[in-house]
Amino acid sequence: MKIGLLREEKIPADRRVVLTPKQCKRVKMLFPDLELIVQSSDVRCFTNEEYISEGIKVMHDISDCDILFGVKEVPKRLLIPNKTYLYFSHTIKKQPYNRDLLVKMLELRIKMVDYEVLRNKEGERLLGFGRYAGIVGAYNGFLTYGLRSERYTLKAAHQCKDREEIEGELKNLTLDNEKIIITGNGRVGRGIMEIMNKSGIKQVSVDEFLNSTFQEAVFVHLNTMDYNERIDGLPSDKYDFYSNPQLYKSSFKKFTRRADIFIAGHYYASGSPYLFTREDAKSHDFNLKVIADISCDIDGPVASTIRPSTISNPIYGYHPITEQEVYFKEEDSIAVMAVSNLPCELPKDASEDFGNDIIERVLPSLINGDDEQIISNGTICSEGNLNPNFEYLRQYINGD
Repeated sequence: MKIGLLREEKIPADRRVVLTPKQCKRVKMLFPDLELIVQSSDVRCFTNEEYISEGIKVMHDISDCDILFGVKEVPKRLLIPNKTYLYFSHTIKKQPYNRDLLVKMLELRIKMVDYEVLRNKEGERLLGFGRYAGIVGAYNGFLTYGLRSERYTLKAAHQCKDREEIEGELKNLTLDNEKIIITGNGRVGRGIMEIMNKSGIKQVSVDEFLNSTFQEAVFVHLNTMDYNERIDGLPSDKYDFYSNPQLYKSSFKKFTRRADIFIAGHYYASGSPYLFTREDAKSHDFNLKVIADISCDIDGPVASTIRPSTISNPIYGYHPITEQEVYFKEEDSIAVMAVSNLPCELPKDASEDFGNDIIERVLPSLINGDDEQIISNGTICSEGNLNPNFEYLRQYINGD
């Protein structure tokens, strides 16, 4: 078997990689019969020379590889017929901008294995960059608050060498008695909590957050049922909420009345109540000054997120009354950080984290046999047709 690591061709450039040079060397030791080729690139965060120094072959043309690994979508013009590809295709939610990509892969009889749907037998996702989205997103939330309040400055995340330098920057935080809301309990939420723990800010309970005053900055880490309740007032639990989201309403306003900063790392399921609406944000007691929306669902559950922002220009203002974008320091505006590709700000750290999971959780099934059907269940299409798990995409590819 011959595996190739693709260079990233999507614009804007993504500097992440699936496997670092040292991880490639490790793969060759673990799977001695495997041939591993890296496509030459002047974009990725590791140079061609770094791969070569670890004994990895670097070539421009890797079209003779059986399996091709990338990070982001492969441009349609570069797809090679009858190959197996692994990357984030961004098609499983029927994203309109990638419909033609999926159609092209079907035409070329490509086997498409999407990282996003690779799961173990317990149904848990195996891969993702969520941890580093949480780490960088939480850091950017503090960066935004410093700029908005003009009380301190932090070095931009993408200008930091690595996570260690980011963590070192947290010593520059100058906070008083701010209250901070954290949502998210998956990979993103765990990444957020890494930064919160490094910050030294005190965590408090929901009751303390809502009913107590503090002489220091504090944060609360909310679970889904802390801010959702049944419309009819009946007792609720997360299993009922997940099954019947239409029976619920948001109670998030009780937190926005008392908080200054919101770092949003929650997963939003279609049909669930919005955390807060544009009308909610107009309320005189809506107190949030900074929102770091890591989830970045546009015009969705966080009403102030009206567009994604960029690594080079990560902050914009949202004016609740006019519902328009304004300068983020304008009076009565909410400063919004909604960078949609946060892990790209720490490409080396994020790539190493992702590569470890590839080696431990995916390659054994891909190379030694798919006994748990991890690969087959994560295959969107093959042999020119949709696989059974993804038959729901039929109307999508037909343009209906």
